[in-house]
Amino acid sequence: MKVQLFVSKDLEEPYAEIYTDVLTDNIQKAMVLLENETEEDDEGIADNSILAVKKGQDIVLLDFDDIFMIRVEDKQTKVFTEDRDYLVKKPLYQIEESLDSNFVRVSKTTIVNLRKIKRVAPSLKGMMFIELKNGLKDNISRKYLSDFKSALDL
Repeated sequence: MKVQLFVSKDLEEPYAEIYTDVLTDNIQKAMVLLENETEEDDEGIADNSILAVKKGQDIVLLDFDDIFMIRVEDKQTKVFTEDRDYLVKKPLYQIEESLDSNFVRVSKTTIVNLRKIKRVAPSLKGMMFIELKNGLKDNISRKYLSDFKSALDL
């Protein structure tokens, strides 16, 4: 799918036009995301709970609830769901800013969804080991351990 973006300060209100020969689920999700972009919650924060990722040439919109882990591997940011992985062009820190409180950084290269944790156990040199419900594993580094425990109210 070809995507073009035009930025103009002359617009009163942003708008999007989508041209397609088939209305797919992803296009419908994109429409919902765009239509709800300016709706805000009680704290004045936009309620965006979808992350746009790539699988080959396709753009896929993932609900935060479907994301298990986001990790940098070989200088690429990957998003892991239950049984697939996707690429994101954004750096990890930018993705982290858009995520909700169910996500916590566990190392310099990894963010996990707290709702997808299967177990946490002690590991080497003061670190903790984490296993997700889909079988993915990683270490929680000492630097991020206190933030991780706070997120779990420990």
